[in-house]
This record gives sequence, C-alpha cells and structure tokens, in this order.
Amino acid sequence: MADRRSEDEPHPRFHDDLVGLDPHDPEARAFAEHLDRVQRCDPAYTVEASIDGVGDFARSSHRAGGLRWWVAVVVVVLILFGVLVASWDILVRISQWLAG
Repeated sequence: MADRRSEDEPHPRFHDDLVGLDPHDPEARAFAEHLDRVQRCDPAYTVEASIDGVGDFARSSHRAGGLRWWVAVVVVVLILFGVLVASWDILVRISQWLAG
C-alpha cells in the first residue's frame, strides 16, 4: 500500500536521493513518488502482487491524459471483452455437454 504522509511531512527521499530539491514542491513530491514506484521490488508471482499491479495500472491511467488515457480504456475494455467471451464459451460448452 502507498505510504500515507501529511502534506507538511517531507518524503524520506528528500534526505537521501533528492537532496537540494524543495520538499514542498508538488513536482518534486510527484517525482519522489515515481521513484518509489520504480524502485519497488516486491514478488510478482502472488495474488496480492497481481492485484497491486492492477491498482498501479488504474492509478497510472488516472494520472494519464489524452491518448494514453484512451489507450488504457481500450486495453481494459478488450480484457473485459475477452473474459466475457471466454465465460460465454465455457457456459455454452458446459450446456452442450450436459445436454448430451
């Protein structure tokens, strides 16, 4: 989960990696959060990591604008469409198998 800090409390990266930048600058804060996301190395083979990956995708698509946002929407719609088609196919095959 993301670390929740108040607006007055500076990010710890301003003491290590971002020395000299203004900790109250919104762009510097966004860059510190970006560095946290990039340097995170959690195991990616668990269910929790997969759900966190979906959450990261959702947060990044909310930050994106214009064409990137529309591409993210198209990707989500295609994934949902694929799940819907696969589910329908499974239901049809099960009903055919049960019918004989």
